[in-house]
Amino acid sequence: MTINATAKAKVFIGSASATISELTDFEADTWTEIKEVEDLGEWGAEGTEITFISLADSHTRRRKGTIDSGTVALVCARDPSDPGQEKARAAVEDHLPYAFKVELADKPTPTGTNSIFYFRAPVMSARNQFGTANDLTKTAFNLGIDGAILEVPAAEGTP
Repeated sequence: MTINATAKAKVFIGSASATISELTDFEADTWTEIKEVEDLGEWGAEGTEITFISLADSHTRRRKGTIDSGTVALVCARDPSDPGQEKARAAVEDHLPYAFKVELADKPTPTGTNSIFYFRAPVMSARNQFGTANDLTKTAFNLGIDGAILEVPAAEGTP
């Protein structure tokens, strides 16, 4: 496998569901692309540090606690007519998590498949960024990942 740029990655929003969690559930969902994405942010599993300080020897003990998959800071050029952005903006008012799919452009061969990440997340915010006269108006969507991220790695196709 080789390294790849993030260019040509795509983000999709699916159904609002508190129960979708299996790969087959994600694959069967109906997806709407969120267009004009500029930045996918940084996200992935991270363990919470648990510490304990022993009085007997005054050393800190460390253990790993719960796993936090993070918050996606999805930045888009604001397009009020884009169905994916409209759905994400409306989801801010909903308390249920939505299904999300991120597809990279990293297939290892011309007939291969790209890496795909699936996760559930409530849309925590949709904040507009106005900037200066020479900036595009943007919307930053914060997606609080709820649970594990399922990754389907890129694969080589048949020759």
